[in-house]
Amino acid sequence: MSILLAPTFDNRYSITKKVRNFWRLFANKHWKIFYRRGRRGTQRMELNQISGAVINAAMRVHSVLGPGLLEEPYKQCLAYELRQRGLKVDVELELPVIYNAVKVKIGYRLDLLVANEVIVELKAVKEIATIHKAQLLTYLKLSRKHLGLILNFNTVHLKDGIVRLIN
Repeated sequence: MSILLAPTFDNRYSITKKVRNFWRLFANKHWKIFYRRGRRGTQRMELNQISGAVINAAMRVHSVLGPGLLEEPYKQCLAYELRQRGLKVDVELELPVIYNAVKVKIGYRLDLLVANEVIVELKAVKEIATIHKAQLLTYLKLSRKHLGLILNFNTVHLKDGIVRLIN
């Protein structure tokens, strides 16, 4: 003799209702994320947060040290400030250049590479020239990064010495 247990209407309805509510919440939650931020939205937001932290730290360094120093003290202080904020920073990162299967050992040096995503070029010059922008664009293309910053510390207000380039 076997006993056959069939679900009652109440159990079936409550299970269906719970599953339906779960999927509704799940779909809404994830749909909003993709819809609001676009196809590659997470990366864009991350890059903006990193560049915002770099600019914030650079303003802090500039307000403490002021203009008129060489590039090296600004580089070391900015790297220290970014590490204090929990970001990974590579200073004077040497990267090779590959041209037609020929590898040049040290092709170029990045002043700072923040979080393995944002290239930061530091300058202590009177004004940023177009060659500085072209240099950063070349670095972005060769390293396959998307965002770069030029920070000129030899200005009265640092906001006048910031250039943001996207590859």
